[in-house]
Amino acid sequence: MKKRFIKTILVIGLAGVLFGCQSLAAGNNNESTTLRLAHNQNLDHPIHKSLMYFAEKVKEKSNGKIKIEIYPSGQLGTERELIELTQTGAIDFAKVNASALENFKKEYSIFSLPYLFKNEDHYYKTMDSDVMKKIYHSTRSIGFVGLTNYDSGTRNIYTTRAPITKPEELKGLKLRVQPSKTSIRMIELMGGSPTPMDYGEVYTGLQQGVIDGTENNETALTAGKHGEVAKYYSYTEHTIIPDVLLISTNTWDSLSNEAKKQITEAAEESSRYHRKIWAEEIKRAHEAAKKMGVQFNNPDKEAFRQAVMPLHQEFAKDESMHYKEIQQLGDE
Repeated sequence: MKKRFIKTILVIGLAGVLFGCQSLAAGNNNESTTLRLAHNQNLDHPIHKSLMYFAEKVKEKSNGKIKIEIYPSGQLGTERELIELTQTGAIDFAKVNASALENFKKEYSIFSLPYLFKNEDHYYKTMDSDVMKKIYHSTRSIGFVGLTNYDSGTRNIYTTRAPITKPEELKGLKLRVQPSKTSIRMIELMGGSPTPMDYGEVYTGLQQGVIDGTENNETALTAGKHGEVAKYYSYTEHTIIPDVLLISTNTWDSLSNEAKKQITEAAEESSRYHRKIWAEEIKRAHEAAKKMGVQFNNPDKEAFRQAVMPLHQEFAKDESMHYKEIQQLGDE
């Protein structure tokens, strides 16, 4: 309760400062402004490094007139709370996972659909397509707009008890999932018991046996230290869910056209920068996790793919999900 109280006071203070800065952000060429960005990863994570790169590029392109302060490690709340703070304009930017956005705009649930992408090239082609632009701007009326995306890797299942080689082995296991209806349904279809939980609670949950496993990319084993308590990592490769950089509609509308251009360009450049350092980080994380005693295995993914086909059938019926458009991109 005390922590939440302190956090609330901080956010209220930020909102007050932000209110005083809005007119400056509108494009007065003789003034400068400071905008605030929050995310839930630590200082060593590639996401934080890429957001620092974004801030540097914005400062550079605006000749120092736009500065961005970054609040990492969930200082200002969970991903849901960061989205809500962005909606109200209490903060200007938030980096969140697309699955967290599913509860605000259903179109984002498409990225939690397991085995949506045929391969990495299909994923990147989609991230750079007009489909993403449609989804980014679909939330303008509810308080935020997407600027760009960051690779958050292929998500795989890892557990504390034993390696997972087939869906049947998930029976009776409590697996943490992101607070996404699609992710919950995915684990149910695979045979496990989904347990929605904030990322910051996963380590303790694994350690104390509240959950038997979770699903994430390799950096969670090292940066999140999950490899200390979960030693069995199975390459199910079921989803590739992007992280998304949001900007508050209030902030966006207050910016001059020049500032919008500078911020958009910086965001896109930071996304390309992130793709480079992400690939390198995954290799390092894999090797570091092995030194932690984590065992890696490659199950037959076809059994997992077949288990979740009912979800594909559901998404294919809803044209607002862009399912067919994304599948077509994989055929080109």
